[in-house]
Amino acid sequence: MSYVNNLRVFVRAVDLGSMSAAARDQRVSPAVVSSRIGELEKHLGVRLFNRTTRKLTPTEHGSIFYKGAVKILDAIEEAEAAVADVARHPRGSIFVAAPLGLGRRLVAPLIPAFKADYPDIDVRLRLSDRKVDVLGEGLDIAFVLGQPADSALKMRPVVDCARVLCAAPDYLAAHGTPESGEDLVRGRHHCLLLRFPGTSEFNWTLKGPDGPVRHEVSGPFESDDGDVLTDWALAGCGIVNKPLFEVAHHLRAGRLVEVCRATPPLPVQLACLYPHKRYQDPKIRLFIDFVTARCRAAVDAALAGE
Repeated sequence: MSYVNNLRVFVRAVDLGSMSAAARDQRVSPAVVSSRIGELEKHLGVRLFNRTTRKLTPTEHGSIFYKGAVKILDAIEEAEAAVADVARHPRGSIFVAAPLGLGRRLVAPLIPAFKADYPDIDVRLRLSDRKVDVLGEGLDIAFVLGQPADSALKMRPVVDCARVLCAAPDYLAAHGTPESGEDLVRGRHHCLLLRFPGTSEFNWTLKGPDGPVRHEVSGPFESDDGDVLTDWALAGCGIVNKPLFEVAHHLRAGRLVEVCRATPPLPVQLACLYPHKRYQDPKIRLFIDFVTARCRAAVDAALAGE
């Protein structure tokens, strides 16, 4: 299996653009990654990477070899899955991504129970509020809020999540309580903004008497971490737009207060994305089924204060 392991290391190095990142991903040392890639280069008689101090990029030969290596690894996974006893012996690794807040509250707590039921399956969870490239990063599953337009992926709805606008009592005492979306865009309020790479403007879509209304909001505070926005809201910095289940406990305790009750944000769908071929893998189906059923229960429990 040493050649196959070398292929896995090479593919992850290309996916992640770094030998050190590939080492962390494969749970080996950077020296092992360098050695395995060196073995491949010696075997093939070509250089696979252009190495700089900042980035690792495949050479022309490396790009060609990468496409073939991915096909080989996919074929091995499918062959192993075909002969596995799914009910008793599912095995292998699953690469999963999720937004920070959602991942911490819903997905991460379920992984130990999944591991207990399926001890031969390793779940490698990546949490980030940035937009992930499922195919480019070699992910098996990505949990997302909203409905991305990517025809290369399959989507399975998990649960519809109500959203809420809320702020700390101290903030509302100082700035007043907005009643509608129009109050937010008149410059009187600080909206706490979730920044994604490439974002040029911020829009909150709220319910209106004649249907959804998109409001271009602004504010002096922005972050790419949704939990940071919640912390800022608790500190009295402004108004945050969050899934209700994430802040329900703060609302019950009075640390945050709902605003714009007559024109709340539209609900957002929690879904999982996965490449078409991945769902053929029994361990992927097992994980999606396991987490989907329990995510719905976890959202209901958070809303009920359990």
